[in-house]
Amino acid sequence: MRLKVEFTTEPFDLDEAPAHALVAREVIEAADLDAVDVGPFGNTAEGGTEAVIAAVDALLRRSLGAGATRITLQVNVVDAAGEGERV
Repeated sequence: MRLKVEFTTEPFDLDEAPAHALVAREVIEAADLDAVDVGPFGNTAEGGTEAVIAAVDALLRRSLGAGATRITLQVNVVDAAGEGERV
């Protein structure tokens, strides 16, 4: 199964990216995901079930540890027949 995760971290800082946003970007870019798109107001990535779940776990733990006060995320199934992984 392929999943797509969309997320934002807060608080926002329009002058420079806060530490929690940099950590979130680092986590997603280092994960075994594809179709990664990071931006100032939203981020998306796609990948297999296990890779997305592991990335979301790391994203939550590390971003909160770096000062995020809110993390908004959405996970969608984009291909239920894809890789045949099980959660």
